[in-house]
Amino acid sequence: MFPQASLVLEDGSVHRGFAFGAAADGLGEVVFNTAMTGYQEVLTDPSYAGQLVTLTYPLVGNYGVSEEAYESGRIQAAGLIVREHCDEPSHGATNRTLHEFLSSQGIPGLSDVDTRAITRRLRTRGVMMGIITTGSPEDALERLARTPPYDDHDYVRTVSTESGYEWEPDPENKGEKCAESGHRILVTDCGLKYNILRQLRRRGCRVTVVPAATPAEDLLALNPSGVLLSPGPGDPRLLDYVVDNTRQLLGKVPVMGICLGHQLVARALGADTFKLKFGHRGGNHPVKDLTDGRIYITAQNHGYAVSGDSLPSGLEVSHINLNDETVEGLQHRDIPVFTIQYHSEASPGPRDNEYLFDRFLSIVDDFNGSH
Repeated sequence: MFPQASLVLEDGSVHRGFAFGAAADGLGEVVFNTAMTGYQEVLTDPSYAGQLVTLTYPLVGNYGVSEEAYESGRIQAAGLIVREHCDEPSHGATNRTLHEFLSSQGIPGLSDVDTRAITRRLRTRGVMMGIITTGSPEDALERLARTPPYDDHDYVRTVSTESGYEWEPDPENKGEKCAESGHRILVTDCGLKYNILRQLRRRGCRVTVVPAATPAEDLLALNPSGVLLSPGPGDPRLLDYVVDNTRQLLGKVPVMGICLGHQLVARALGADTFKLKFGHRGGNHPVKDLTDGRIYITAQNHGYAVSGDSLPSGLEVSHINLNDETVEGLQHRDIPVFTIQYHSEASPGPRDNEYLFDRFLSIVDDFNGSH
């Protein structure tokens, strides 16, 4: 039923399997994710734009696709690589298979490959460009040789909303008080996930989403109670237009940064960022909160990190990754801003870190109460 296909990596290695999903080639940076569930959330997460996602869990698609699990309006990943995909899902809420979901949006998949071997190669040599193809490996390698690296492309411009909008209340959470008495939080869409907006609404906030490139003066003119810089794809060094706007917000309004937003805040304050060898992607990464010593299991999806050696005066590390001791959170002694490198909104992943939205709103309360 499914034709033979291959993943061809830029180092010349070929991983053969079978195509599923759309009958198309998929080109992008090959990364791996260690989450055991949440394939639909992964596929629709804008932070995966321009990437071919290898899932390390061996069976994918067993609970199908549902309307409740979207994290954006469409599939954002350039392709999906799995050990085995299930074409007969069993779940009451499902309405189609993973194969049908990928096919409906023109996204290719590759199954029946050794995902452990692919993951080991990426861990050893680092992430690299690759192609899912039913064509010849030789043609794929020639195409890869002509393809610019992932780091050269500004993916935020491709995933950010074109115009601002209000996030409506979740009917299940009623939300009557939100539009009348809650704080107004602006969320800059660098590639946000819907669950960030849901979390804010559940806490009684009016939530307005704005394009990533919205000038700082336009943001401040909306008289926000606070600004949240969202996650998103790509290298923060290409996003000076967002960094400059962020710099103009700091000190004037409380700011929270998540993942890419964390990196943008750091750069706005003068810190540097760098690319990780193979990134952090999955739902099982241990992070230590340095303020109280508590350890949290976190959901993560990033290929870049803030350099802890580059922090300016006043900016302090608040969280560290216990696997490699990279910076996972920042706070400032004098400015109402804090950031995290991981995903407090989960989806997929553990929900241990939702309290960070409460921390942000506590800062918002304090700031607005004193001004």
